[in-house]
Amino acid sequence: MTSPSRSRVLVVYNTDYDAELLSTEGVDESAVEQAARAMTDAIGEAGYRADIMGVEGPDLGTLIDRLTGDRPDLVFNACESMSGDVRNEILLPAMLDMFGIPYTGPDALTIGLCLHKERSKEVLIARGIATPPYRLLAGPHDLDDDALSGLDYPCFVKLAHEDASIGIEAANVAADVAALRARAGAMIDKYHQPVLAERYIEGREVNVTVMGPPDALDCLPLHEIDFAAMPADRPRIVSYAAKWDESHVDYAGTKPVPMRAVEPSVEAAIRATAIATFRALGCRDFGRVDLRVDANGRPWVIDVNPNCDLSPDAGVARTARAAGLEYPQLMGRICELAWSRHAHRAQTGAD
Repeated sequence: MTSPSRSRVLVVYNTDYDAELLSTEGVDESAVEQAARAMTDAIGEAGYRADIMGVEGPDLGTLIDRLTGDRPDLVFNACESMSGDVRNEILLPAMLDMFGIPYTGPDALTIGLCLHKERSKEVLIARGIATPPYRLLAGPHDLDDDALSGLDYPCFVKLAHEDASIGIEAANVAADVAALRARAGAMIDKYHQPVLAERYIEGREVNVTVMGPPDALDCLPLHEIDFAAMPADRPRIVSYAAKWDESHVDYAGTKPVPMRAVEPSVEAAIRATAIATFRALGCRDFGRVDLRVDANGRPWVIDVNPNCDLSPDAGVARTARAAGLEYPQLMGRICELAWSRHAHRAQTGAD
């Protein structure tokens, strides 16, 4: 493995932004660049020679020239979209694999699976991992009474190919067929993509950061969403406003906090489920698994982010600090994991 003092790390991030985010008052479109620069600085503090490059879809030629003409030892992949579409997130890891350049985090297949939520749920179900029963609704033909029969209510509705809670609001918890038809139809019309309708799991919402090499995966300290300040008439969900609108009641009502007062058996089940999910979907180095824990203490996987936000004030950095890892140590650890994995693959042909 390359020694840190001589290793050149290139942080690559996206300079395009989701149209929904840009339309939200108060959202700073420079936040992605600021986060990438903080990551670059932290990698430098960890002892590596770090540089940074922003890209968007039309810049792929420039990126290829950079990668082939001034080849880094490692790419730190902070790219979450291309040309304003998160589904293009697969392009950078696919390109890096083609050029044989080591990089952090998941490959294109894993990102694609997790950005097509019905596919990731199929994998989890096949592996016996609990995830809420669901129905994929792709258009008007999926919204008639026959198509919607047999679903459990209340249902939770979410876009099939988005993250960052885009499209999620109080109405996404549908109490009956009429409410589901109305909300699903509105989302399909607005976002031009399918939605998932899945059983709504009432209970604690837990965020689990998984890190480590394949044979020694571990979970950082568990965090959950504190809904105590949420008004009684609003569902206990993390809506789009909860993440992006500091003036909204949902923002005040969804605070991430360390998980306390949890039975040891339930905590063990949460950790085991998160690690099994990480492995089932082919995640690497780090990733986040979101779960709901029902009244019987059973954890249900509701979302997986294999290349989650690593900015200094985001959840992974917060949980890392709770584990005693300061931000430069976290960034350095991820670099080490990626290099070790690449070295293992070079020797054995397997991740």
